[in-house]
Amino acid sequence: MIEILSTNEQAFLTGFLNTVFCSLLALIFSLIIGAGMAILETLPSKFWSRLAHAYVELFRNIPLLVITMFLYVVVPKYVMPLSGFAAGTIGLTLYTSSFIAETVRAGIQSIDVGQTEGARANGLTYWQAMQYIILPQAFKIVIPPLGNQFINLIKNSSVLAFVAGFDLMYQGDIIAATNFRTIETYIVVGVLYLILTLPMSYYMRYLEKKLA
Repeated sequence: MIEILSTNEQAFLTGFLNTVFCSLLALIFSLIIGAGMAILETLPSKFWSRLAHAYVELFRNIPLLVITMFLYVVVPKYVMPLSGFAAGTIGLTLYTSSFIAETVRAGIQSIDVGQTEGARANGLTYWQAMQYIILPQAFKIVIPPLGNQFINLIKNSSVLAFVAGFDLMYQGDIIAATNFRTIETYIVVGVLYLILTLPMSYYMRYLEKKLA
């Protein structure tokens, strides 16, 4: 395994960095979109709540690979060109944001409605109450499931391998097809994924205990 890693150091490094970059982008945007959709789902307005719910149900119930392949094959043909990396990252963002939306929505709805009513009675707008009172409490509650979503996001980034996204899994496939040492190559790939996911797992546990 050491020999495979040293022989293909540049390829593994490229794949590792692309996986990190894709995961960071998808994590940031899926958290923003997911939290936004969760807030819309809890709005009194039926139009916005139904629209957000439709978004969540659409992307949560379609396999990630199907979403990614649609972006990689259909969108460039009829809308605009997309690289494999872009298609994979966007697909991963849309897919993950739907699960984050459900997680955050559950956290928001677990907060006593009296807190929102009290905030409104004290002159805060709905959005101010959400920003300063509801969301801080909701995010504390949903840290464990959010941590799981973030770890799943890193692992799901391997979908880029199907669309030539030059991620870690893609580079592993190329190396394994070249040297025919499949087992050793994928062990190296697995160890590199562990280097990404284990620190995230331990950090989320630390954060959960700190905010308990």
